[in-house]
Amino acid sequence: MKIIMLGAPGAGKGTQAKQISAKYSIPHISTGDIFRANIKNGTELGKKAKTYMDQGALVPDELTCDLVMDRIQQDDCKNGFVLDGFPRTIPQAEALDEALKKVNQSMDYAIDVDVPDENIVKRMGGRRACLSCGATYHIQFNPTKVEGVCDACGSKTVLRDDDKPETVKKRLTVYHDQTQPLINFYDNKGILKTVDGTQDLNKVFEDIVAILGE
Repeated sequence: MKIIMLGAPGAGKGTQAKQISAKYSIPHISTGDIFRANIKNGTELGKKAKTYMDQGALVPDELTCDLVMDRIQQDDCKNGFVLDGFPRTIPQAEALDEALKKVNQSMDYAIDVDVPDENIVKRMGGRRACLSCGATYHIQFNPTKVEGVCDACGSKTVLRDDDKPETVKKRLTVYHDQTQPLINFYDNKGILKTVDGTQDLNKVFEDIVAILGE
């Protein structure tokens, strides 16, 4: 079962990807994790990626696709995998399709966790993070026991810059420009499934399981 997770930043696709991974015993693969693992292990692909990242540049699509293909051809992916954060653009999706075709594979599902922009701005604006231990909270859905104080270590919790409404709106603009076209791309391939991401997290997961099967 080969799955791509789609959805705007803050839609909750990463959370759902982890639950899919646990239920179906298939790896949850994010490009960030792949980059870090290859750089840490000093692989050839990792060294190439590091040269771009050190300059603050984006890793080119072809190299990103090579890293993803290298990961999904490992033994733990033989029963499938969940891709989270890749592909982000049409050229990346096309590169992935071509690479999979060479090994006689194709994606089975593209699941779009659909949440309106205004919900995302509100949702992310309610996030709070502890800069000391990294714990995250939400003032509405997962509040700290004492307001503004981390449950885990007692340090102060803050609204991170990338969760501020003006930053979130910018990120959503980039998403709509670059990533939203993927929804049509996978719809045309007949593998797109959409779930209502405004529901309770457990209900969203139930809807995904209804699509994928028990």
